[in-house]
Amino acid sequence: MKKSYKLLYIFVISSICGYFIELIWTFVTKGIFVNHSAVAIGPFNFAYGICAVVFTLLLERYKDESYLKVFLLSFIGGSILEYIMSWGMELVLGFTAWDYSHRFLNINGRICLLYSLFWGALGILWIKILYPRIENMLSKAKENVYKPAAFCITIFLVFDIIFTVSAVSRAHKADIGIPPQNGYQRFLDNTFNSKYLKNMFNNNWE
Repeated sequence: MKKSYKLLYIFVISSICGYFIELIWTFVTKGIFVNHSAVAIGPFNFAYGICAVVFTLLLERYKDESYLKVFLLSFIGGSILEYIMSWGMELVLGFTAWDYSHRFLNINGRICLLYSLFWGALGILWIKILYPRIENMLSKAKENVYKPAAFCITIFLVFDIIFTVSAVSRAHKADIGIPPQNGYQRFLDNTFNSKYLKNMFNNNWE
C-alpha cells in the first residue's frame, strides 16, 4: 500500500479508536457519555488521528531506537502538536475542547507537563506496539479495494468538516437570537444545535 493511502487509513482508524477511548474514559471517570467527535457526523476524534499520522512520520525511522529516544521525540512532538491543535481550533471555531490552565506547568492552558508525559508514553506505545500491527494489517489490503474506499472516505470527511463548520456557525447565530432563514438552517437548529455541540466539544462551547 502506498504511503499516502496508509497514512489516510491510519488517520481514520486512530480517529475512530480515539473516539471510543474518550467515550469509555469519560463514562468510567464521570459516569456520563460525552460525544468527543471532532465532526458532527460519525465517531471521529481527529486529535488521535492527527497524532497517529504525525507520530508515524516522526518516529517511523526511529522504531528500532531506544525507548528513551522515542519518548523524548514523542514528548516534544506531541506537545507541539497539541499546542497547534488547540490554537487552530480556537482560531477556526472560536473555542478549544480542553483547557489546562489549572494544571501544573502549563503553557497558555494549551499544553501541560502531565499530558506531555502522556504524549511521550503514547509515542512508545504507538511506534513499538500498535503501528507495526496496523501496518501489517494494511499491507494485506488489495489495491482494487483500498483505493476506491479511500476516495469515498476522503469525500465523506471533507463533507463532514464543511458541514460541522456550518453547524457551528449557525449555532452561534441561533444563540444570539438570529432566526433561521431557510429549511437547512431550521434543520441545524433542530438537530446539530448548541446543546448537541456543547456535548460534542467537551462542554467548552461558548
